Amino acid sequence: MSGQVLLIEDEPNIIEAIKFILSREGWHVHTHSNGVDAADVVRSRAPDVLILDVMLPGRSGYDILRELRDDPATAALPVLMLTARGQSKDREMAERAGASRFMTKPFSNAEVLDAVRALTSVA
Repeated sequence: MSGQVLLIEDEPNIIEAIKFILSREGWHVHTHSNGVDAADVVRSRAPDVLILDVMLPGRSGYDILRELRDDPATAALPVLMLTARGQSKDREMAERAGASRFMTKPFSNAEVLDAVRALTSVA
């Protein structure tokens, strides 16, 4: 499997873990860790899958996702949302914003791989 994954996350250990897991499976992983210009980075990179953290410096993942869903160029992009808060209201907010999948931290390597595979097989 190979494709482009854009990971927007600000925790270095999570960035390294996800990058390692996906790269080992043949994915090309690009990373970004600032919420302010994240939507622009998504548009310029045009990834096959976006992994988006909810809590980012400058702007929330929900706001970024809503902007991407409102843009015809990125409206259909598969998005896996990551959050440290796994309450049902967080899941509902992610769904309302347009997340394709939702995953709480901490997560297992297998969960991340399965989610990315599932999102790209649909695309």
